[in-house]
Amino acid sequence: MSIQEVSAEQLAELFHRYHQALHSDLGSRATKLDADAWEQMPQQEKTRLVSAARLALLELTSRAAERENSRRYFATPGEAEWGC
Repeated sequence: MSIQEVSAEQLAELFHRYHQALHSDLGSRATKLDADAWEQMPQQEKTRLVSAARLALLELTSRAAERENSRRYFATPGEAEWGC
C-alpha cells in the first residue's frame, strides 16, 4: 500500500489506537484496546487528529517527490559520460 492509498481518516484512527496502547500505564493496570474507542472520541478531537494525519501524509508525499526529483538529474553510477 502506498501513501496515496492511505486516507487521513485511516491514519488518524490507527494513530489513535497505537497512542492509546502506548499511553496505557502498564505499571498499575493494563488497559485493553477498545475497538470502539475511536467511535466514542469527541468529534472535535477526531477532526483534529484527521487534520494532523492529512498534513503528515502531505509532508510524506512531498518528501518522496523531492527525493524522486533530486535523483532524476543524476546519472546512475557507472553510466555518466565524462567529456571536456
